[in-house]
Amino acid sequence: MWKGKDWRERAQRLAVVLAIGTWAGCGGAADAGAGAFAGERAGMEPAPAVRLGIDVLLERGAGPLEGLRVGLITNHTGRDSQGRSTIDLLHQHPRIELVALFSPEHGIRGTARPGERVSSGRDEETGLPIHSLYGETREPTAEMLEGLDALVFDIQDVGARYYTYVWTMALAMRAAAQHGLRFVVLDRPNPIGGELAQGTMLEPALATFVGLYPVPMRHGLTAGELARLVNEEYGIGADLEVVRMEGWRRSQWFDETGLPWTPPSPNMPNLESATHYPGTCLFEGTNLSVGRGTNAAFQQIGAPWLDHETLARRLNEYGLAGVRFEAVTFTPENPGDGRYGGELVNGVRFVTTDRAVYDPTVAAVAALVEIRRLHPDRLEWVQRHFDRLAGTTRLREQIVAGASVEEITAPWAGPLAEFRQLRERYLLYR
Repeated sequence: MWKGKDWRERAQRLAVVLAIGTWAGCGGAADAGAGAFAGERAGMEPAPAVRLGIDVLLERGAGPLEGLRVGLITNHTGRDSQGRSTIDLLHQHPRIELVALFSPEHGIRGTARPGERVSSGRDEETGLPIHSLYGETREPTAEMLEGLDALVFDIQDVGARYYTYVWTMALAMRAAAQHGLRFVVLDRPNPIGGELAQGTMLEPALATFVGLYPVPMRHGLTAGELARLVNEEYGIGADLEVVRMEGWRRSQWFDETGLPWTPPSPNMPNLESATHYPGTCLFEGTNLSVGRGTNAAFQQIGAPWLDHETLARRLNEYGLAGVRFEAVTFTPENPGDGRYGGELVNGVRFVTTDRAVYDPTVAAVAALVEIRRLHPDRLEWVQRHFDRLAGTTRLREQIVAGASVEEITAPWAGPLAEFRQLRERYLLYR
């Protein structure tokens, strides 16, 4: 793994590209502003088992934000366990001066489509300026940071390398370090658990906004833990403080926290989609649909030309742990990726049977291998995008060359073991 000076120099070069680029993650359904968090929670329902970073911060006073002028990086998922907006909570706090908001991909309300540029503006409720970190720049500028003492990050991640929110966090951390600001992460659960690490490791040459530092496709870290790792290992050097959750354990999935699900982005409608996302997001780099424009985005893949029944049968013959495959049809309606809108798509649904042992990255590779065998002349690659999602050119090259699933995935074990060892020193929860 690359460390310190090497990564600082690479990150500086990359920031120039990110500042003007249009790279988009896979995130994505359901109406993201929806579901308001639990202002709808009935009084008789039990309190959440997990107390979020924002809950802990407010229960202990202003903590590391006492008396500071603060900029908040957040979106519609930034709420406490009672459903109250972090924006409102910090804005109303007598000992914190909230003076600016920063919005990631999908915007402050979470409704912009993947890859759609987000404009700066002003928050209607508070009157605060909103600086876009998914428009002309990916990193806060000196002008945006003028007059601030601290930046705060409070956004729900989904636990996959491709999701851009944590890389917004990393770039903002670097800006905070360069301008002498404190950086505070209000931590939240990894919704797909904190035990498993799976998939390919990112190669340095393919660092982009859908993977800025070497972590696997599924990293098993909370945003706060990932912040600690990249801050230390790759020389960011921010004055970082993570406000830890209380009550969360690594073995917990989101549906075990007592917290209601708010879609983090327009195509992440539920936990089932997030479970498959570390694997099925790879299909964004092909000419297959990932189910955008349906209520099961990232749970199914397909194309009008796909022999879906044969594919489902072949995938089930692998006997992969924790998953089965079903032949389905679906019709995307106004899909954000423009794939097969209004057309009947032959697809395969990924169905979790035991999430404790399921590896969505291997399942996705098996599907790619078999689709290539079934339709060598129909499967197409969006080569640059696929490679940056995979974090390597080797995965695509092996599939094209006819390698087996085992030949492709067996070499992942060594780098994953290294990563698990590395992350141990940055874990905040057991």
